Amino acid sequence: METIKHYRNSQPDSDLEEWPFENPRSRYVIVSGAPAASGRLDFLSEDGTARAGVWRCTPGIFECTELGDELQTIVSGHLILSIEGKPAVECVAGDSVFTGKGQRVRWDIRETVTKIFHTSNLDVD
Repeated sequence: METIKHYRNSQPDSDLEEWPFENPRSRYVIVSGAPAASGRLDFLSEDGTARAGVWRCTPGIFECTELGDELQTIVSGHLILSIEGKPAVECVAGDSVFTGKGQRVRWDIRETVTKIFHTSNLDVD
């Protein structure tokens, strides 16, 4: 029997693994600084089209293309999120934001961000 995945705000990165900005499909571009990401998958659907987990990133600016539809809730930190053709959105702890599959997104992380996410509609390789 699988154990319940439990997120503890007092230990947000106790079991996160390094997630390098390497996926060529996301077309990552580091614009400024040296952001470093880490994460944990708590759920991956059998067919690979949906996932959920925790993601953390240190300050810096990067751009990427979203690979699925994602709802994310900021647990801690501060960032400015810009989606092509839309006004920038400032996000802090407690805020939720949705990004759509195929959107080009700029992440301007001002203070280390931890978020909880659920992604669906992912392409399967």
